[in-house]
Amino acid sequence: MTNLENEAFENLLEYFRQSRGFDFTGYKRSSLKRRLHKQMQIREIANFTDYLDYIQVHPEEFLPLFNTILINVTSFFRDQAAWHYLQAQILPEIISKKRDTDPIRIWSAGCASGEEAYTLAIIWAELLGIEEFRQRVKIYATDVDEEALKEARQASYGAKCLELIPEPLQVKYFEKIGEKYIFRSDIRRAVIFGRHDLVQDAPISRLDLLVCRNTLMYFNAETQGKILNRFHFALQNFGFLFLGKAEMLLTHSNLFTPVHLQHRIFNRVSRNIESRQFLSLNQGNGESENTRLNLLLKLRELSFEVNSFASLIIDSNNNLVLANAVARSMFGLNLTDLGRPLQDLQISYRPVELRSQIEQVYNTRNNLKLTDIPYHNSNGATQYLEIQINLLPDSEQKWQGVSIIIIDVTLYHELQEKLQRANQELETVNEEMQSSNEELETTNEELQSTNEELETTNEELQSTNEELETMNEELQSTNEELQTINEELRQITGELNQSNAFLNSILACLKSGVIVINQQLNIISWNHESENLWGLKLDEVQGRSLFSLDIGLPFDQLREAIRNCFEKNINNNELILDAINRRGKSIHCSISINPLLDSQETLLGLILVIDEI
Repeated sequence: MTNLENEAFENLLEYFRQSRGFDFTGYKRSSLKRRLHKQMQIREIANFTDYLDYIQVHPEEFLPLFNTILINVTSFFRDQAAWHYLQAQILPEIISKKRDTDPIRIWSAGCASGEEAYTLAIIWAELLGIEEFRQRVKIYATDVDEEALKEARQASYGAKCLELIPEPLQVKYFEKIGEKYIFRSDIRRAVIFGRHDLVQDAPISRLDLLVCRNTLMYFNAETQGKILNRFHFALQNFGFLFLGKAEMLLTHSNLFTPVHLQHRIFNRVSRNIESRQFLSLNQGNGESENTRLNLLLKLRELSFEVNSFASLIIDSNNNLVLANAVARSMFGLNLTDLGRPLQDLQISYRPVELRSQIEQVYNTRNNLKLTDIPYHNSNGATQYLEIQINLLPDSEQKWQGVSIIIIDVTLYHELQEKLQRANQELETVNEEMQSSNEELETTNEELQSTNEELETTNEELQSTNEELETMNEELQSTNEELQTINEELRQITGELNQSNAFLNSILACLKSGVIVINQQLNIISWNHESENLWGLKLDEVQGRSLFSLDIGLPFDQLREAIRNCFEKNINNNELILDAINRRGKSIHCSISINPLLDSQETLLGLILVIDEI
């Protein structure tokens, strides 16, 4: 595409943004151009400049154009295996992390005509039961296409759309009215439809599940990144993201981690302190001292919880008061252990006898540090720990307990051992070490270069995969259009056949001979009475010139009358002629010549009605 064509294309996109508020600048250019060319071919327009002129003069063109660009290809239970995994594994996990009365919030982004939103309603209603579903679940279904949303709100589908839904679920959730199936209204009220632009509008928040399938693949990499950041903000901690089969998020591991990559289900990566908590703290100027104090205490708890070292708090009665996430994971503790006596817990003697050490700290009034403590973890590997036991005095310098900080120094320990061995061998292998270091640096550079090439290749493959999936949906959309056209043609053909049969029945009932000719004087129709008069059947004369037939009609006398009807459009020109029938008998004929006209009064041919007198 030349620079001028590219400029015309960008001008067209800018016109869409300014005149209709549709910003397509974040969409993949190759896909956009294909969809635009398709619509331009329908209008028989060759270039983007002419199409911009056309759309400015014909604003009604926006509707079919956007329907072409925004491919609304969807279905109930699309990719059934992925939906079954979601229903069996992910939904129960979401429920397990909530109290019985907590609401469940779901967002179906890019919902098109609503099939996936109603699929979500079905699987949640099956899992929770109808009554609990109505009380707890809210499904927000959004799309940028108003026409698709209008169709989705009607919740009316043909039988073909329901093919992937098991028959018991069809009976349970749909009511047949005429030729359409209507989604049941009490479940429908839990689904809220609205227009939303993923690129420009703020995301829906506090979500447990976000479904956005085969939508991201239409955007370029930069826009995908922006949308995924919004999705990350929208989901609650441990919320789930369900994407389409062409969307893998390989370059966004800081936001989402795969739960089941084959089915494209991802988990939100939690951040240590959410931005909304900072906002709450900053808005505390008008709050009470107690509220601000609670916020500060909450932040202190959060900072303790996310500490990268295992941390324990033991009170003066030797009870376990607090244990952060690292400590719970490392030593097999859980929240129910908080408040229990230290002596009842395995950590009191493993990896080291803690009670005697704590007693020593109380007696000496000095903090204690234990180094290089070996610890065999649950995987059978040996770790080396540094344990710090610190006294916790209050404002009156009374001891309220101790803080125990456990640091994994395995790496340091290993490095120290290696350093000692290396020092022993340094004098003899210095040159070899230097050479090896250079080789390692070279290898590292090569590996880094290879890694960058692989990342580039992977992004290209991902982009190609998304492009192929986009083209597949375009082909599916085109196929549906062709099926609709084929059905219309079949209906028209049936009507035409019915009309022909009706006309032939009328002609067969007439007691007069009827011959229909076109403007080239070729025979179109020839009824049964004409066969009786002249001895020739329809298949013998159809398509032949009337004047080429060897029958008993005096064509020399007819020729002038027929020419006058064609040239002067004379109606009901009647002649009395002598003729010879198929038996060789002389007869007198009355011949009426009438024009054959279409609905626009255009002359198509002549109708000759012949009666024997």
